[in-house]
Amino acid sequence: MHILQLCPRVPFPPHDGGAIAMYDVAAGLVQAGHQVTLLAINTPKHRQPADALAHLGPGLRLVLVNVNTDIAPAKALKNLLFSRQPYNVERFMSPAVGEALLEILRTEKVDIVQMEGTFVAWYAELLGRQHRADFRVPPLVLRAHNVEYTIWQMLARREPNALKRYFLQTLATRLEKFERRYLRQFDAVAAITPDDASRLRALHCPEPVVFIPAGVELSRVQLDPAIRGRPRTLFMIGSLDWLPNQEGVEWFLREVWPTFHAETPDVELHIAGRNTPAHLLAPRTDNVFVQGFVASAPGFMQQYELMLVPLLSGGGMRVKIIEGMTLGKAILSTSLGAEGIAAHDGQNLLLRDGAAAWLHTLRTWARGELDLQRIGAEAARTATDVYDNRRVVAQFVELYQRLLLPAPAGTPAHSPPV
Repeated sequence: MHILQLCPRVPFPPHDGGAIAMYDVAAGLVQAGHQVTLLAINTPKHRQPADALAHLGPGLRLVLVNVNTDIAPAKALKNLLFSRQPYNVERFMSPAVGEALLEILRTEKVDIVQMEGTFVAWYAELLGRQHRADFRVPPLVLRAHNVEYTIWQMLARREPNALKRYFLQTLATRLEKFERRYLRQFDAVAAITPDDASRLRALHCPEPVVFIPAGVELSRVQLDPAIRGRPRTLFMIGSLDWLPNQEGVEWFLREVWPTFHAETPDVELHIAGRNTPAHLLAPRTDNVFVQGFVASAPGFMQQYELMLVPLLSGGGMRVKIIEGMTLGKAILSTSLGAEGIAAHDGQNLLLRDGAAAWLHTLRTWARGELDLQRIGAEAARTATDVYDNRRVVAQFVELYQRLLLPAPAGTPAHSPPV
């Protein structure tokens, strides 16, 4: 098959969850013998050269369109006052990207178009307007990395600043309307967690809505026998320019760490994350070490003992948890943080909600009463059995094949937008 994959950024290097999810599917499809044309919005934040994915071989062609998606206060205010579109989607709407998409479909035989996430879902309506005799729109698949409006809704509920809360709630309301409308433009939606699949159906998303998890290319996450996790160390890792990650780190440092540090002053906490805000990078005297961006997530993870995921808002799946499980790490997470993962409390993961429950579990760990080796070993087995990227890619191929079966007589190739 020839799959056209439309991405809101170049998914390289595969350092964060979103990039990993997009990159691994593209790479897996190529390895399985399919042809991939990856049309990517080349943003200032994630700018890459034209040969960024050349290492994947001739089965993948990268098409780049430069778009300035940077957040601009003046544009955000104008959007708030005069637009009905969510600002974080409007930033990715580009006539140049639309023309590049149409040109590929006019000149090449494409079997499936897969759009990666809400930020590029707008382009489905553009394709829905194409009804020319010389132009056939292939089946459209949305890979829903999150149900976006729920994330901003959660953030708004906990925001103490009234002005910021109003902005976040406005954004959440617009995103819900946007997602309700644009979900109807797709022939299938691949939800990244079962919980998101339920949320999509609640938005009246047409079937099929299928659950296909994020996978991990296991060869990229290899144990280094020379690295041993230092006892009495904790760690967190995640993109810190994503507000839910920031919120979770700040909650832990405010609600949990002061008490735990006072009781166990020898324990160290290490935090890594791309685009770490300046206030988190400020020097500390409480055994918290913020390293910012690290080149190797697996290398960072293996240096420390217990992984923490204190997520309070969000959706989708935490790929970093899957990487940690692959490395055999014991992980303490909120229920939301582990949402969508085949996690069983006390078996392959530790699930706790609220500061009191986190403190109790950390105290138990500090006393040496948690069997981290057993939990980590079970986590590694789960990662291999469930989240191997080859399994995930096979599920996408099965979905594509279903969509390419001959339609019943009288069914249009692609329904126009509602």
